[in-house]
Amino acid sequence: MSPQSRLVSDTELAVLKVLWDLGQGSVRDVLAAAEREEERDWAYTTVQTLLNRLQEKGFVQSEKSGRAFVFRPVVSRDDLLGRSLTELASRVCDGAAMPLLLNLVRSAKFDKSELESFRALLNEQADNQAKTEEDA
Repeated sequence: MSPQSRLVSDTELAVLKVLWDLGQGSVRDVLAAAEREEERDWAYTTVQTLLNRLQEKGFVQSEKSGRAFVFRPVVSRDDLLGRSLTELASRVCDGAAMPLLLNLVRSAKFDKSELESFRALLNEQADNQAKTEEDA
């Protein structure tokens, strides 16, 4: 299993969300933001450990800035969501995305603009498929 194919734990995700909001930050920056935004009461070493785990998994990178390391996410929310859904489809649906998608559509409530976006995406996919078939 490649480092980036491993998903994140709930606590790692909380730290990653803080980094997405900050853009980048030291352990102290992430700790302060987590206490403010996530209402978490973590120790400095806990945040440091979580950031190091995320780096080992390939979700964040760091570089030395003075005496501290500055961490920044290298995976976007959309990237992580896509990986999580692919992994879920693989585990639960033997790799098939359709049961996952159908269940989500049936159980979620969408507003008018979300439905329009979904229809536009489906139309775009249909157009791309038609072009691919023409080229073949």
